Amino acid sequence: MKTTSYNPSPLEVDLANAILILQKEIEKHLQDNRIVTAESNLGKDNPLVRFILEDKDGDHHELVVRIVQIPDK
Repeated sequence: MKTTSYNPSPLEVDLANAILILQKEIEKHLQDNRIVTAESNLGKDNPLVRFILEDKDGDHHELVVRIVQIPDK
């Protein structure tokens, strides 16, 4: 299948949505941290998912996953 649009591509959007859906599964693998919030920005050229985590001391940490599809060759 040829990708006709990369800004964002449907595959990038689908992966960002999948990450959001799986946040409870992801949280199980984050030692001593829990996901407080997770949000996505799917309209950007490269969609992103932003997580706010809380560690066992109550401190918050922000992690961002940006999804980039490399153009077909």
